[in-house]
Amino acid sequence: MKNTPFTQKHIALGAKMAPFAGYNMPISYTGINDEHATVRNNAGVFDVSHMGEFILKGENALDLIQRVTSNDASKLEAGKAQYSCLPNENGGIVDDLLVYCIEPNKVYMLVVNASNIEKDWNWISARNTKNVEMHNISDKTCLLAIQGPSATKILQPLTEVDILNLKYYTFVKGTFAGVENVLISATGYTGAGGVEIYFEDKDGAAEKIWDAIFEAGTPKGMKAIGLGARDTLRLEMGFCLYGNDIDDTTSPLEAGLGWITKFTKDFTSKSTFEKQKAEGIKRKLVGFEMIDKGIPRSHYEIKDAEGNVLGFVTSGTQSPSLGKALGLGYVATSHANLDTEIFIAVRDKLLKAKVAKIPFV
Repeated sequence: MKNTPFTQKHIALGAKMAPFAGYNMPISYTGINDEHATVRNNAGVFDVSHMGEFILKGENALDLIQRVTSNDASKLEAGKAQYSCLPNENGGIVDDLLVYCIEPNKVYMLVVNASNIEKDWNWISARNTKNVEMHNISDKTCLLAIQGPSATKILQPLTEVDILNLKYYTFVKGTFAGVENVLISATGYTGAGGVEIYFEDKDGAAEKIWDAIFEAGTPKGMKAIGLGARDTLRLEMGFCLYGNDIDDTTSPLEAGLGWITKFTKDFTSKSTFEKQKAEGIKRKLVGFEMIDKGIPRSHYEIKDAEGNVLGFVTSGTQSPSLGKALGLGYVATSHANLDTEIFIAVRDKLLKAKVAKIPFV
């Protein structure tokens, strides 16, 4: 099992550790509800160094990205990022990812899910027919997500670059906590605001940055946050988690990701998605709230009042912010409208729920 450069910090803080995507990762420190509230109301620090990063360079870098991703990366200027996905050849999704434009047409960074690093690398490499220079920098790249409404205010004294006014999905490079060449990005998986910072793990940079963040943040109530709260925070926003809500069998249109599927260029499975758009999709990823008491879990069946199967739950939790159970799941399009009554099959019971608006908070 791999460690991140911060593993010992998590253990010293008393984190509950568990294997995740081949890494020994912190699940929680003080408890999921407490950590969740810290991020929603103030600021918290996530170690997400297990994520994958690839650099694509050269005059055909954009061409390769355009062919393998669903979104239109030609729209990106230097310092801008976009959410996208890698469609497979059957109209499913290889992975979802972020595309960072470091130098237009020349240099890009792709950020992929930890469990899909090798899969994505092989997928993109197999389609690299025009000699794009590719570097997998995952193992030497640290990634901390500092999320929450107070995050940038707490971090601003650690850098001369203006992060207080950084617009969503833009990024800057600069010196942070005395470490040079840190990429600071106004992105995140919580919907609570904040930044993600990428830097190379060398010359003690990881320890220097971690210590500086907590020196600045601890007096202001900033805490370390585990992957448990990361999941409840993203679920309240209705953000998809690869392996749960999207996978090799789900299309971006079914998953509500039509907004990252651009038909202005050629890309894998374009014709399949065009056909789905024209004919309409048969199932749709929806948010739902429980009416009856019970917590929906991944793979539970979703049924109608007569017990006919409509689909299945992909993610579910007790929402710490709202104090009620909610989830995401695929249902037949006929039952996808807001406030439609659906039932979650929990053991031998059918528990009432209703289709709800995403984001939930």
